[in-house]
Amino acid sequence: MAANPQQPTAGVGAPGSSGHPLRTGWTVLAAVLMIFGGTMAIFEGIAAIAKDDLFVRTSNYTFQFNLTSWGWIHLILGIVIVLAGCALFTGATWARAVGVVLAGLSLIANFLWLPYYPFWAIVLIAVNIFIIWALCAGSLRDASRP
Repeated sequence: MAANPQQPTAGVGAPGSSGHPLRTGWTVLAAVLMIFGGTMAIFEGIAAIAKDDLFVRTSNYTFQFNLTSWGWIHLILGIVIVLAGCALFTGATWARAVGVVLAGLSLIANFLWLPYYPFWAIVLIAVNIFIIWALCAGSLRDASRP
């Protein structure tokens, strides 16, 4: 007997299905934002390593660091964040936990980066806060489903 085309099926990605790892859009959004934020951190790192005289910094900031070392920190952190963002597309639970931790580290790194590039640091701080929210909201939503 053929299935009725009028009735929706509980296939992959359907609201009631539990088999698909990407059943919420928040995980996909967090993954895309992690890839974007990680790529921007890579560019920040390359710019700080290649031309550390490019950035103007305030003289009386509490956290004063060498720009070349900050460039390496941003470069390595950005690469790891991009890889974790790609891992989120698999739907693995460990990728969500790693994503929250890495977004938190990136948030702290961009806070300390404020005197060097304030506008972009604030933008990436907001992106990282949204990543943490999206990963936590997606996992809470998934936990509430039977």
